[in-house]
Amino acid sequence: MPSDIEIARQVNLKTVTEIASQLAIDTQDLQPYGHYKAKLPLSLIDHGNISNSKLILVSAISPTPAGEGKTTMSIGLTQGMNRIGKQTTVVLREPSLGPVFGIKGGATGGGWSQVLPMEDINLHFTGDFAAVEKAHNLLSALIDNNLQSRTRSIGIDSRTVVWKRVFDMNDRALRYVMVGMGGTANGIPRETGFDITAASEIMAILCLSDDLPDLKQRLGNIFVGFTMDRKPVYARDLNASGAMAALLKDAIQPNLVQTIEGTPAIIHGGPFANIAQGTNTVIATRMGLSLSDYVVTEAGFGCDLGAEKFFDIKCAGAGLKPSVVVLVATVRALKYHGGGDLKELTEPNQEAVAKGIENLEKHIENLENYGVQAVVAINRFTTDTEEEISTIVQASAAKGVKAIVADVWGQGGAGAEELAQAVAELADNGQSDFHPLYDWSLPVKDKIHKICTTIYGADDVDYTSQALADLRRVKKLELEGLPVCIAKTQKSLSDDPKLIGRPTGFNVTVRQVEIASGAGFLVPITGDIMRMPGLPATPSAELIDIDDEGNISGLF
Repeated sequence: MPSDIEIARQVNLKTVTEIASQLAIDTQDLQPYGHYKAKLPLSLIDHGNISNSKLILVSAISPTPAGEGKTTMSIGLTQGMNRIGKQTTVVLREPSLGPVFGIKGGATGGGWSQVLPMEDINLHFTGDFAAVEKAHNLLSALIDNNLQSRTRSIGIDSRTVVWKRVFDMNDRALRYVMVGMGGTANGIPRETGFDITAASEIMAILCLSDDLPDLKQRLGNIFVGFTMDRKPVYARDLNASGAMAALLKDAIQPNLVQTIEGTPAIIHGGPFANIAQGTNTVIATRMGLSLSDYVVTEAGFGCDLGAEKFFDIKCAGAGLKPSVVVLVATVRALKYHGGGDLKELTEPNQEAVAKGIENLEKHIENLENYGVQAVVAINRFTTDTEEEISTIVQASAAKGVKAIVADVWGQGGAGAEELAQAVAELADNGQSDFHPLYDWSLPVKDKIHKICTTIYGADDVDYTSQALADLRRVKKLELEGLPVCIAKTQKSLSDDPKLIGRPTGFNVTVRQVEIASGAGFLVPITGDIMRMPGLPATPSAELIDIDDEGNISGLF
């Protein structure tokens, strides 16, 4: 069986101008990055047409080591919809180098459902991640420079600075660091640390901004810390927002590429869903809706993380109204949630599938809270038995949701035509009535409680003394009206990664609450979740190589 990268190299790519022509984009509007990538100007967004297009979200059950293939399904579904005559564009996030060199080895889909050129997209692409990283770290440098200054200091209390630095790589050694060491010429010594770039507030701001002026204003609203006399300090107080916005002037434009079947794909932004909001940019989604009849997009990790944040932060803030949710499940993943041994997931195990169904059922129930129609996509593997698939179909039907098998890895769009037809019918019937889970004006604890008890299934929420102090700070800064972006393990519906399936009888513990006032949300951090991941024992980087002719291997 050929690898993903071997399949990708079999494809004769269309030029980016050919892809643009499918969306009626004039060549003069493209900002090409070589032959197969281009930036799209924000002037192409047509707010009058957005409401006429249908938005389809692809989410999934709780992730497992066996993988669910959400991105692959998003791409395959898009190809399938184009095959049945529905003009559709897939809108995705950009991969982070952390997972690429850590555990995934690539994040552009798989098999015959990929976005191309996959090597470029997985690595530096058009430089958006680098721009986010530089803009973020510029603010860090300005903070430390102001701390050092004798003539222009605004009196920041270094002990209160909450702004860290970022780096687009999994590197646990950078979580906690000391800066300013080595004497007075090298700055003021203080404790700080690094987050991964995908968790940067700059990334969140990029993904939630309406346009360049909105981006610049949000950058200025970033909370930095307090002065010695306890006055809040924002990025605008350091005159930082203009230079930061200048670094992001190209990054704010979405990227146009193509699927393996030569249909349009827009890729933009890349926050994780366990430590950030997990969705691509509002700009890219609006761009897709402006140029296509249907847009397929995905949100990171399981429905409890990416989909919740997609609905309650992105859609609620940007006025987007999704028509359909596609909930991806696999036989292998349900076996795992049913207690199956990870090493034996390819072996028939009807009992484990039946027990693991409870995880799928919980996610279906969660979607009912948002008033959006759903369909279950069974991402098929060759080891799946008909009995195991039938169990999923019957359980979904009992919840009032249709489950359809799709083989998008092995057949591309052809393997998703039945799913595409069902999705199009749901999107066109107009029966979805989207509404968020909670009102932003509720007290912060009420918003957290609503998500934890309704979506996660918790009994209650506990707060550490640090979290309670953080909430008092939120109140002092008059930021209680912001939505919440809970940082939580993706491995469980709970905040304990060991509790698989559908855990009950647990409380969620919030240990601190970070402020992302520029992005426009609060970040309650639960459990042991870290905003700077570490590499696994055997990182994917050890498998990636390049030959003398420049051909890359090991991306999968």
